[in-house]
Amino acid sequence: MASIAGRPPAQTGAHNQELYIPDNDIAEPVLSIVVPALNEELVVGAFVDWCHEGLARAGVAGEILIIDSSTDRTPEIVLEKGGRVLKVPKRGLGRAYIDAIPFIRGQWVLMGDADCTYDFRELKDFVTAFKAGSRFVMGSRKRGYMEPGSNPWLHRYVGTPVTTWILNVIFGSSFSDIHCGMRGIAREALVAMNLRSQSWEYASEMVLKSVHMGLETAEVPVRFYKDRDGRVSHHVRAGWFSPWHAAWINLRAMFVWGADFFCLKPGILMLILGLLLTLPMACGPVTVGPITFSLNWMLLGMTLAVVGLQAALTGLIARVLYDRRGDVRRRLLARFPYDRTVGVAVLFFIVGIGFAAPLVVDYMTHGLALADPSSGTNHRAILGLMFTAFAFVTFVFTLVLHAAAIQAEEREDR
Repeated sequence: MASIAGRPPAQTGAHNQELYIPDNDIAEPVLSIVVPALNEELVVGAFVDWCHEGLARAGVAGEILIIDSSTDRTPEIVLEKGGRVLKVPKRGLGRAYIDAIPFIRGQWVLMGDADCTYDFRELKDFVTAFKAGSRFVMGSRKRGYMEPGSNPWLHRYVGTPVTTWILNVIFGSSFSDIHCGMRGIAREALVAMNLRSQSWEYASEMVLKSVHMGLETAEVPVRFYKDRDGRVSHHVRAGWFSPWHAAWINLRAMFVWGADFFCLKPGILMLILGLLLTLPMACGPVTVGPITFSLNWMLLGMTLAVVGLQAALTGLIARVLYDRRGDVRRRLLARFPYDRTVGVAVLFFIVGIGFAAPLVVDYMTHGLALADPSSGTNHRAILGLMFTAFAFVTFVFTLVLHAAAIQAEEREDR
């Protein structure tokens, strides 16, 4: 990687990372402004000036760290203005933040864009929230100001509100603008998040993990401006499909990190509905008004019950995988100890065989032909199949739960 303005890097890291330090560098920053940049020479100088002004207004010692993958004069301008430059290969927005973590010195981290769309002159509210104990501070354009023309109509009134609503429903949160790029987080929380997203979905991953980690969270208003004359946004540079792709991968992150929402409660509902359909017909058909509930209804109930139990238990496993503090894992291990839960699975299996065995006997004694479909033997056999399936699902859940717990404990011990 070529040096910047003829000077060698002050520090190198893994994966072709090179850190360049300005002549007037600050020694002990409290706040680190960490922002990726890609060919922003038209505006990055003004952006760094805004950052200096914002730090002065907030009365906090801070550093400006630009993660740069540019081919223009962006890094030279940043250094001239007193910001640090971390040169990295172009690998995606999320990856830029991951690359920056070892080089962040401040106690608090403020993120955003280097294009003068977010007003970093007004970062005092973030500092105030941090001082009050917040560990994750989300900016909100909705609660602040959006300059006319700064956000396309589809993004402002459809994309952002809809995806924000989806996230709040899935995670029980109350964010007003999950796609706001200006956000702050305590450095130790950022490290603990262990971000994996390489692209735009890092924003959703960060929000979701802040909820899973139970971080003390605040939301502050921010000002958002349209692109300056001559500058073209990265979405426009990437083509018309870029915003749609960003929306899709953000939704993917929400769904993957919120799998328990789609499994646990829906699974419990299906299980209850399936049992309500199945159990009353254990001895034969049941007539309610003009409707007679018989084998077909019972098969439907059995299917709902088995799928529901599987989904609910999978949701519990998902919660263990998301658990950052170990509370969920310890609670579930206490409720589902190995010996007792395997014993329940064995009991399900015995009960299931007990209900299904008479049908097998009838089948053998009637010349390999089933008895009258309306007989109670058939209905009890379906009940037996359901309990046998319950046995298998419960046994597998027990194995996976305890295996996941062991893996989590091993990670904590490292």
